[in-house]
Amino acid sequence: MEIHIMKQLSLKGKNVTLIGGGVIGASWATVFLSGGMSVTISDPDENIESKIDDYFRHAIADLDKMGKNYSGVTPDNYLKNIFFEKDLAKAVKAADYIQENAPERIDVKKNIWKTVEENAPAHTLFLSSSSGIIATHQSVDLTSPERLIIGHPFNPPHLLPLVEVVPGEKKDKKYIDQALAFYSALGKLPRLINKEVDGFVVNRLQSAIFKECVYLVSQGVVRVEELDDIVTSSIGIRWATGGPFLSFHLGGGAGGMGHFLEHLAPGMEKRWGKQALEVVSFDDKTKKTITDQVNASYGRFAIPQLEKSRDVKEISIMKILNTFSSEKE
Repeated sequence: MEIHIMKQLSLKGKNVTLIGGGVIGASWATVFLSGGMSVTISDPDENIESKIDDYFRHAIADLDKMGKNYSGVTPDNYLKNIFFEKDLAKAVKAADYIQENAPERIDVKKNIWKTVEENAPAHTLFLSSSSGIIATHQSVDLTSPERLIIGHPFNPPHLLPLVEVVPGEKKDKKYIDQALAFYSALGKLPRLINKEVDGFVVNRLQSAIFKECVYLVSQGVVRVEELDDIVTSSIGIRWATGGPFLSFHLGGGAGGMGHFLEHLAPGMEKRWGKQALEVVSFDDKTKKTITDQVNASYGRFAIPQLEKSRDVKEISIMKILNTFSSEKE
């Protein structure tokens, strides 16, 4: 399907309703506020306002460091553009966009979208952050299922640029274009996923790689912390700058991917066969091995401390990559 992305979409003053204000929802709220949007959050949590405030204050500082706080929103002025409405029907009445971040339960999502369709304006775009429940399954009760599209971010959305845009079986190019334009206008990197597959793309890759990680640790080949060091000191760096296909294309030397496939792919294919026979499961022994090693390596630090360290590193990497992208343009 040919995709035409609308250029120079302005989101300033547009209304977006967030359904669910947990970690993903709070991160999205930061993105939308920084884009100059008016944000309404619908969440039954009695403490949702204070939780959003706590999250926003550190998240907007991250965007400031990255130079992506497009509207100059601050902890002192953001409240004029954010509203809270527990009643979902009321929360979507004036929405131009809806980003759903509810629990990963099909019954919950189906009920949400039925209420949304009955109460949202006719032009509203329906977007779901779901990491696994496809749009086709979420939209079965809608009269216009093509309006619902997956907009799956990589956590946390305010930092990491990727958004997987995945339409359902019933699709309309108009809505797909709108979704791609929407995320692009927010400074994200939307990528269209052409077919609905379990886990979409990112989570399938994570699952496949993590399966081998668990196998290597469970077999005593390497310890948890050593494996993390191996990844971050090799393919982690390589894939951040080139991705798997470009990396192997360059690995083929002057002959590129053709040379790689001719000379190195047979060994990889043989390894695939052996790996397919490896039994990997989260049995009690494996879970204990991994948990004990993670606690021994990382348990000395509080989770917020580890998150802060991770975010600082990711921001530094992305700032450098953005510099190279700007020079290329």
